[in-house]
Amino acid sequence: MSWFSEKTPDVAKAFSELRNEVYKEGALDVRTKELISIAASVLMRCESCVEVHSERAKKYGATNEQIAEAVACAMFVAAGSQKGWTKVYDRIFGQKE
Repeated sequence: MSWFSEKTPDVAKAFSELRNEVYKEGALDVRTKELISIAASVLMRCESCVEVHSERAKKYGATNEQIAEAVACAMFVAAGSQKGWTKVYDRIFGQKE
């Protein structure tokens, strides 16, 4: 039993139930959900999450190329997110808003 389950059994149970609900077939298939989760994990900088979701994605048929593209999408979003700070940079560099 993990410390999480031992110290917070009700929360651990709810977390498990949430995972089971999120990762069931629905409008998105499980493989797609796992690929999305890989990208989210990259953005959250959770190394173990990337590994777990990559393993699960492969279990549901994802290829290494699909996983690499999910990572690339996350990298692009991370890099592009800085463009949203235009007003902050304008203030830093003395530009008018």
